[in-house]
Amino acid sequence: MKELVFHRQFLPAIERWSDKVGFLDGTYRATFAEHGERVLRLADGMRRHLGLTTGDRFAVMSCNSHEYLELFHAGFLGAGIINPLNLRLAGKELQHILRNSGTTVVFVDAVFADHFARSIAEVRSELALRHVVLIGEGDLPHDIRYEDLITGGEPVVPDEPEETDPVVLMYTGGTTGPAKGVLLDQRAEMLNFYHIGLAVDFGESRVYLHQTPMFHAASMGGILGIPATGGSSVFVPLFEPKAVMGLVEQHHVDWTTMVPTMIALVMNHPDFDPARFASLRDLVYGASPMPPALLDRITSAFPQMNLWQGYGMTECSSVLTLLTAADHRRGGSIVRSAGRPAIGVNIGVRRTDDSVAGAGENGEVCARGGNFMQRYWNSPEQTEQVFRDGWYRTGDEGHLDAEGYLYLVDRLKDMIVTGGENVYSIEVEAALTAHPAVEQAAVIGIPHPVWGEQVHAIVVLRPGCEATADELKEFARTTIAGYKVPKSVEFRTEPIPLSGALKPLKRELRKPYWPDETAPSPAA
Repeated sequence: MKELVFHRQFLPAIERWSDKVGFLDGTYRATFAEHGERVLRLADGMRRHLGLTTGDRFAVMSCNSHEYLELFHAGFLGAGIINPLNLRLAGKELQHILRNSGTTVVFVDAVFADHFARSIAEVRSELALRHVVLIGEGDLPHDIRYEDLITGGEPVVPDEPEETDPVVLMYTGGTTGPAKGVLLDQRAEMLNFYHIGLAVDFGESRVYLHQTPMFHAASMGGILGIPATGGSSVFVPLFEPKAVMGLVEQHHVDWTTMVPTMIALVMNHPDFDPARFASLRDLVYGASPMPPALLDRITSAFPQMNLWQGYGMTECSSVLTLLTAADHRRGGSIVRSAGRPAIGVNIGVRRTDDSVAGAGENGEVCARGGNFMQRYWNSPEQTEQVFRDGWYRTGDEGHLDAEGYLYLVDRLKDMIVTGGENVYSIEVEAALTAHPAVEQAAVIGIPHPVWGEQVHAIVVLRPGCEATADELKEFARTTIAGYKVPKSVEFRTEPIPLSGALKPLKRELRKPYWPDETAPSPAA
C-alpha cells in the first residue's frame, strides 16, 4: 500500500502553493516551488553522488534550518533513512550511534563540523561512514558541500516508497541509559501527522516556528504537517529567548511547540512582554512535566492563547495523548493530567502482573496504535521487552480516571523508594518550583543506610533571589506529605544539565551518588 506516504501529501502541496513564500530562515526565502525543486535535486544528488539507497542511513548534525527540513523531506521521498543526531552528544555517544546505526553519510553544519570531526577522528576508519557533507560555508572538515549536491542533482520525482519502508532512525535521548535507535516507517510518521492534525488545525494560513530541536520527535508535526498543508515554516537555529521573541513578532508566528524549560526561559527574560506574542494562537508544550506554577503564569500572561499539551515519546513518532485547548479552559484537576488519547491511539494501565488496573489505580502506562516504531535498531531483546500482547510498555507510571484522562505519576526509573514508601520526583519538583525563588529543581533518590534511598533535591535559584534549604523544605511541606519532602537540598549556580531535548539528565545527576550505576530500579 502507498496511501500513507509523504509523496501523497508533499508533491500536491508543492504544486498547489507553488508561488507562495513558505520557508523563512534568516535572510533565506523560498517559495513552495523552489523548496520542492531543491528537495528533488537533493534526493537525486544523494543517490547519484553519495550512493545512498532507500534503506541506507544518513545522519544530520545541524542547527534548525531550511536545509535540515530539506533533508527530512528528501528522506521521506526515498533518499534514505534519516538519523537526526542530538546536538549535545559527547564524542563516545556519537561514536556509538554511528557505529550502531551503520550510518554511511553525515550532513553537518558549520557550527558542529569541528566537534563532529574531533569526535570521530580516532574511529572513523572503523565506521561505515563514507562521506561528510558540509552544510553552509567555511573551511571546515568535509568531503562534499551541501549546495554542490543540490546543483549536481536533477529535479526528478522518485518512485513512491511503501508504507512499511523505514524512513527515520531516531535515537532516544538517553536520560536514563544508553541511547536506543527507534526505527519508524512512513505509515507511523504519517499517522502521527494525522493524529496531530485532527486536534490542532493545520492549514495554509499557519505560520509555524521551528524552535524545538529538529532532531527531536516533538518537531515531527511541524516538519511534515506544516509544509504538506501550505503553512509557512520559520526557523530559529538554536533556542535563544530573545531570538524567539523577535521572530514571533517579525513573522506573526501563530503556532509553535516548546518544552516547559524553554517557556520558563522566555518568560524570565528581561525583554519578555506578553504583547510580543499577540499573534501566537496555539502553543503546544510537552516532552517533560509542566510545573503547575509555570502553567498558571502562562495562563495569566496569554489569556488569548490556545494551550495544548502533548504526551508521547520517540517510539510512537511523538504523540499519544493530548490535553486540548478546551481542557485547559475547563480548568480544575484535569490540567494536571496529560489529556486523553489522540484519535487512533489506545491507552491502558497495567499492574506489575500485566492485569488491567482500575480507574484511579496506578500502574505502567501502555499504548498501541499505528504510529509506533517497527523496532529498536539491532536490539531484538529490548524490542521484545517493550512490546507484549500488542501493547507498548512506556516505562511511565500513571492512572486513568473515569473520563479517560491520563495522569502521569513519574518515570518508573525515577520513582524513589524510601523506607518502603514510593515518592514520585515529579510531585516533589512541582512543590519546589512553586517557590518564587526557585528557577529549576530536579529530584533524585540517593543512598541511605536505613531507608534505602532518601529524597534529594538539586535546586537553582532565580538571579538575585535567596532561599535556604530549611525554607524550601518547609515550603514543600505545605503541599506534600512529610516523607516526600527532600531530606537534603543541593544548591547550584550553574543550570541543571539538560539533554538536547531540554530534559533534566537525571542519569548524570545520580552519578556522584551511584558511581557504579547501582541505583535501584523500581521498574524491575
